[in-house]
Amino acid sequence: MRERLRIVAAACFYYSGLVQLLYRWIQHRGPRLVILNYHRATGGDLRRHLLYLRRHYRLLHVEDALQELYAPPEPGKRVKDRRMPLVLTFDDGYHDNYTHAFALARELQVPITIFLIPGYIENGDHFWWLEGNRLVRRAQVSEVTIEGQVYRLERPEEQDRLARVIDTHARYATSVAEREAFLARMREMLHVPNEVTVEEEAECPLTWAEVKKMQESGWVSFGAHTMHHPLLAYLADAEEVRREVEDSRMLLEQQLGQPVRAFAYPVGKPEHFGEQGLEAVKAAGYTWALTTIEEANTPQCDPYLLRRYPGVLEKHRLVMAAELVGLLGIISRVKKRLRKR
Repeated sequence: MRERLRIVAAACFYYSGLVQLLYRWIQHRGPRLVILNYHRATGGDLRRHLLYLRRHYRLLHVEDALQELYAPPEPGKRVKDRRMPLVLTFDDGYHDNYTHAFALARELQVPITIFLIPGYIENGDHFWWLEGNRLVRRAQVSEVTIEGQVYRLERPEEQDRLARVIDTHARYATSVAEREAFLARMREMLHVPNEVTVEEEAECPLTWAEVKKMQESGWVSFGAHTMHHPLLAYLADAEEVRREVEDSRMLLEQQLGQPVRAFAYPVGKPEHFGEQGLEAVKAAGYTWALTTIEEANTPQCDPYLLRRYPGVLEKHRLVMAAELVGLLGIISRVKKRLRKR
């Protein structure tokens, strides 16, 4: 019911012209760059999102957009396309970025940027943040004891608890080696088979062949997302932080045959990458780094703390339209203020 009300409100804003009015007001305030942060390409209606964004925004690759944002204005230069610039990014490099996002990018002639994790492309492993649910779902045992706690897997609530335990251990590991050793132990204890199911294929990492085919098309560009996607702030060894940041860039440049200047922090909030992650990115020679702080970007933004709005595939395109100009956010803030009175 709540989501239906959001759609109705967003439709009223859009068809009344209020969305377009705010869009123009934002444009008059000075240069703005909107960056959207997707992950998967299936599970919603990416096509409708892209069609809307292509119509109302000027879509660019991330490097082109950022060069434009930070370039000094040229006196007297007239811009032919006055629409607000927007970048579509996909983090992690899921297989469906190739089968679905890339197919749409070519068909609709929409540029996209994918931030890759080369370590996963190299070894083809399952992404660690999906392992909690996957391992529990595919467990071949009915009961398991972990750290003195018994989990009876015929009970859905026990499955959920175990999945959260696995995710928490992996998420806050102090090294990649610690994380991978823990996940290997869980696979063994739960007797999870090695073969990949059909439904898991879209969740697998891209291959280098797929990456290169996308690069050759000209519609897909790439940035770095660390070697193995740890939360940089939680790594105990500063040298490992440096390797995760630097090695991902080096390997991508070797494979792509061109410089990689943009980086996206895993998970992306300041508490997840910390000061050591920020400094490592600067030291590695990147020009820009993207967070998941939910705001638009201006020329005054720190180039190593660039903002992105979440791209939610399940969200109705009119709700997305209202959110991008701040309308639904305004309503939420007004409601909070009224509740406090």
